[in-house]
Amino acid sequence: MQPLCPWEPAQYLIFSSNVPTLLYYSHFIAILAAVIFALVLIPRVRESLSIKLFLATILFFTAWTIIDVLLWASNRPDIVLFYWSLQMLLESLLYVSAFYFAYVFIAQKELKFMWQIGLVLLLVPILVLLPTPYLLPGVDIAWCNAEETPSLNFLSTYAVQILLSFLILFASFWGISTQPKRKKEVILFTTGLIIFLIAFSSGNIIGSITEDWELAQVGLFGMPVFIAFLAYTVVRFKTFKVKLIATQALVAGIAVLIGARLFYSTTTSGTVLSAVTLVGFLISGVFLIRSVKKEIEQREHIEILAKELQETNERQDTLLHFIGHEVKGSLAKDAGAFASLVEGDFGPLAENMKNFVTQALVESQGGASSVENILKASNLKKGSVTYTKALFDLKELVAKAVERAKPAAEKKGLALTFLVQEMGTPYILNGDGPQIFDHVLRNIIDNSINYTPSGSVTVSLKKENGKFVFAVKDTGVGITEEDKKRLFTEGGHGKDSQRINVHSTGYGLFIAKSIVEEHGGTIRAESEGAGKGSTFIVEFPV
Repeated sequence: MQPLCPWEPAQYLIFSSNVPTLLYYSHFIAILAAVIFALVLIPRVRESLSIKLFLATILFFTAWTIIDVLLWASNRPDIVLFYWSLQMLLESLLYVSAFYFAYVFIAQKELKFMWQIGLVLLLVPILVLLPTPYLLPGVDIAWCNAEETPSLNFLSTYAVQILLSFLILFASFWGISTQPKRKKEVILFTTGLIIFLIAFSSGNIIGSITEDWELAQVGLFGMPVFIAFLAYTVVRFKTFKVKLIATQALVAGIAVLIGARLFYSTTTSGTVLSAVTLVGFLISGVFLIRSVKKEIEQREHIEILAKELQETNERQDTLLHFIGHEVKGSLAKDAGAFASLVEGDFGPLAENMKNFVTQALVESQGGASSVENILKASNLKKGSVTYTKALFDLKELVAKAVERAKPAAEKKGLALTFLVQEMGTPYILNGDGPQIFDHVLRNIIDNSINYTPSGSVTVSLKKENGKFVFAVKDTGVGITEEDKKRLFTEGGHGKDSQRINVHSTGYGLFIAKSIVEEHGGTIRAESEGAGKGSTFIVEFPV
């Protein structure tokens, strides 16, 4: 009968006096962290080679860890030797799968066939030596540890592990250089994997050199660290496209901490309390995960709707520009024909006919201007408007805008005046003069005339506090506080604006504001209320 190790046989295969308490904590924490994360990924295993390789790495690690517990608990030398041999094989398989997983994860492609052959060749020494007494000559009965041949053990296991660790680092540096956009993701992943492998190997090396195998168990805490790094990578960079990973990891982590108390409780009441707490937390954790899942589904639905809305807006914008250009072109042709009739290019018109054609010309020009405003606002919103900036005299442009507006003011019987503060230097600005003239100066002056039934419109220009101040003050319908909120918004009409001015599109002031702000200026409107006139003020930095 073969001699036994100096402790009692294991109970339930894993419990004996030879197993230190730390071992249960380090091993089962590591197994739970790995298995829980693996369970999260299993539903997507068919979709990704990297997930398959990660699960293989988890499988080898879990098998190694379980066998390690069995090894510690067993008091039979023959079983210890078998477990020890199996562990050495699993270590090599773990490192091979870890490298394969790292390469596919980083490179996002399959490993070349010759490299696969190379990985198989790395396993040949351990496969050849394990069944022989050259690698593991026997078992030390006093400690129940397998005796190893140092040189062969190093060449067949540790040398392979070191080589594969360096290859993982090389793959990481190569991945960063070829995929700079994934730099942070690759660094996080590699850091976590290397910490795990170093911790795992350090435990084995420490045990082999010092024979203090209890201290070696600390190395297994590298697995939860790796899982933490990988979980953060999954959440931060949507690796594997896995949902709920953060919530599931949180619930699992807390459950593990609560469950760990079961191994340390020394009283029945404490064990029962820990068990009840664990069950209660797991139930609440399930509800938490379900609620987060529902929220994620709703968020994804909103993202889909937002994307569809964006696509719809883009199609509508394209359609708007097509229709706008067609309508604008048609109105321009009509306006050209009416202008030719008014000017007598086709012979003199009867007086009543001339008035009708003149009105038709005004309507066509107004319609074309409205379409242009809508298209202009759309382009400003998209940021597709280009500005050609050059030095120009603001005073000359304001005077020209006032001159253009005089016929409309005289037709309504309004007094239109232009007041300018004379300076020793001209009102020189650097900007897009035509855009400022058409869409800011003329727009604001025309607005004041359109919304002033009687009285006066006063245009002024001065220099004040390092700014050129252009202002238009009228005695018109005024602006209510409610209308002020919509005044400079896209399509923002005043409550009664279209009743007073049927050609109002609500885009004129929005366009003016966009152009003024593009030139570093500001625009605002002041009014004491309905029926009390208004003042529009534009300030440009000198």
